[in-house]
Amino acid sequence: MEVDPMAYEAQFFGFTPQTCMLRIYLAFQDYLFEVMQVVEGVIVKKLDKMPGCQISPSQVRKCTEEFLLFMRDRFDKLFGKMEEVLLQLVLRIPKNVLLPEDKVHEQYPCSSEEFQALQEEIRQLQLQCRAEAAAQQALRAELEEQKVVKAELEKVLQWFDDLEKIFREQGIGSLQESLAFLTQSSKKLQGVLKEVEQKSGKLKLQDKLM
Repeated sequence: MEVDPMAYEAQFFGFTPQTCMLRIYLAFQDYLFEVMQVVEGVIVKKLDKMPGCQISPSQVRKCTEEFLLFMRDRFDKLFGKMEEVLLQLVLRIPKNVLLPEDKVHEQYPCSSEEFQALQEEIRQLQLQCRAEAAAQQALRAELEEQKVVKAELEKVLQWFDDLEKIFREQGIGSLQESLAFLTQSSKKLQGVLKEVEQKSGKLKLQDKLM
């Protein structure tokens, strides 16, 4: 048997009608149990004051439990009918009633196919938003890298400016001429170093032969 969730009623009341009925049922059961405890206590006290009474508290307890079971059985039958009436006639919103927050559906109705098309459009827009967010994240990372590279380039340019300033102060000439001179001097030093290494190798070889 399919159970009606009564979701529209839950939207209106803020709770499901089934939950309401369950709480009423449990509250009555608790109240009935408490009343029977009080009645049992009163009966036991009355019997204690009666001289020659042969009824013990355990017998009173047994009778109380049997009466409680009888009352619960009767209540369950009556509550089932009461629950059916309340759920059908009191706690149910009629089919032709529309809640105020759902009036927009009456003004702008849409079919199942249109709703699915809207859902698909929303899904595509969500994918585009995620892609845009990822692209923006990558762009921010690239900008951060460019900032680091720019800072390093500015340091290099500053170093060249300082070097050119030193060259001018020493009367060495322009930076371009100085770099060309350093390059030629470096090549000459490399050639001299190579000759020294070759001569050193020959001397080591002669020492081994001797």
